[in-house]
Amino acid sequence: MGMPAEAIIALIKEAMPDAEVEMIDLAGDNNHWKAVITSASFAGLNRVRQHQLVYAALKGKMDGADGELHALALETRTP
Repeated sequence: MGMPAEAIIALIKEAMPDAEVEMIDLAGDNNHWKAVITSASFAGLNRVRQHQLVYAALKGKMDGADGELHALALETRTP
C-alpha cells in the first residue's frame, strides 16, 4: 500500500490552510514519511498537541493495521 506525498499534504492543508509542508520519503515506498510542517496553528501549543492536530487532519489514514499510511515522523514548527 502507501500514500503519496500529495495526498498527505492535501489533508494537512485542508485542516491548516496556512501550513507549509515538506515531505521526505524515508524508505522510498510512499509508506514511511517524515513531514516538516510549519503553521501558525501550532502557536502556543505543546508538541503533543501539535502532533494531535496533524493526526486529526489525516482523518484516520493511519488508524489500525489497514491504514493507508504506515509511518509518519513529524517535525512541527511555528512561523
